[in-house]
Formats: sequence, structure tokens, C-alpha cells
Amino acid sequence: MPNKLVLRAAAITAATALVLVGAANSASAHVTVSSPDAKPGGYAKLVFRVPSESETASTTKLVVSLPKDHPFAHVGAQVKDGWKVVKTTEKLPQAVKVGDVTLTEAITTITWTAAAGGVPPNDFDEFALSVGKLPEGVDSLSFPAVQTYSDGEVVKWEQVAKDASDKPEHPAPALKLTTAITTVAATTSQNQGDSSDSLARVLGGAGLLLGLIGLALGLRAGRTRKATP
Repeated sequence: MPNKLVLRAAAITAATALVLVGAANSASAHVTVSSPDAKPGGYAKLVFRVPSESETASTTKLVVSLPKDHPFAHVGAQVKDGWKVVKTTEKLPQAVKVGDVTLTEAITTITWTAAAGGVPPNDFDEFALSVGKLPEGVDSLSFPAVQTYSDGEVVKWEQVAKDASDKPEHPAPALKLTTAITTVAATTSQNQGDSSDSLARVLGGAGLLLGLIGLALGLRAGRTRKATP
């Protein structure tokens, strides 16, 4: 009987850990931007991660807006099989100097459109840009995005958090700029804290599960020793 109770408790703990993992993934399923090499004054690869948050529809189109107040002199878009990519150039409200170049117009939007299929329901894909130069003296850059689904639904990821405690429903992808190489999720520092807290709870649940399994094995071993003449 004790062994059955221990094993039942272990099963409940494992199920709880899985629920926590699912909740953490659900909370972070937004369009995000990250970079392996972004730093002020340099060139960088920007990676937009796009999840299809639908049970039935695929993502068929992604439009990313680039900052007009800090335009890029160079923008290269990733060529993806099954996707058509279009860069849109726009005249700037006023000339902007970027390094040794003075820009009067710049690429302001990048559009990826699926030729067929797209990003399936509950899956994700990544879309990359090569841009430069990144501005100096700027803490972060915002990249509002519009995601279109195969059933016609349009989701605008364009809300900007007012402060660290603000958690918009549809946050705009944001890239934090530091002097060191960094990777940034595109929401707020509060979301990062929530993810760390969720991970800690999952690891704690996994540790408890291992402890309960060890206890069950110990009880079984003790019972075997007692039964030995």
C-alpha cells in the first residue's frame, strides 16, 4: 500500500510539472525578436520568431515595420523556401545621418507572404533580417508586426509597454541594445521574470518527482531485505 501511495503522488507531481510547462509556453507565445550579435553602431542579424496561435489556421503573412526615427542604411531579408519577401522603401520625414551615409529614404517594412501552406497551427517559424548600422545612444528598438492567418484573422503586435510592470496583450517585438552581445525576447522584462519563475517551479516539481521515485525504490528495497531469510 505505501508503494502505491508513493507512486500515485509521483504521477500527480509529474502531471503538475507538465501543466506548468504548458502554461509557461502559452504565456510566451508572441511574435518576438532576438539577435545573436546586436550592439550599438554595428550590423546585426535580427530573428523574428512567429508562432501560429491557432488550433485550425496557419500563418500566411508577416509584415514587420522598421524604425523610421532610426532607419537602417542596409536591410537584407532572409530568402525562405515557400515564402515571397518584399521590401518597401519610403521617403523619410527628414534626412537622417547613419554613420557616413545621409538617408532621405529607407526601407520601412518587410513583408513575407506564404506561397502555400505557411506556418501550421500550433507550430512556429523564424524570419531573419540583416540590418545596419544600429543606432548609438538608444536603449531599444521597436518592430511592430502584423500577422495574418489563413482564415482571415489579423493580429497586430504593436502595443508598447509603458513601464516594466505593464504587460500588453499584443506587445510589439522589441530589441534591447547593449554594448555586449545579447539575445532579447520581444516583450518586457516582466515577461522575462515570469518565464524564469515558471522555469524555477518546473525544476522544483521535477526535483520533487525524483525524490518521490527514490523514496519508492528505497521502500521496495527495504521490504525485499526484510523478506530475505
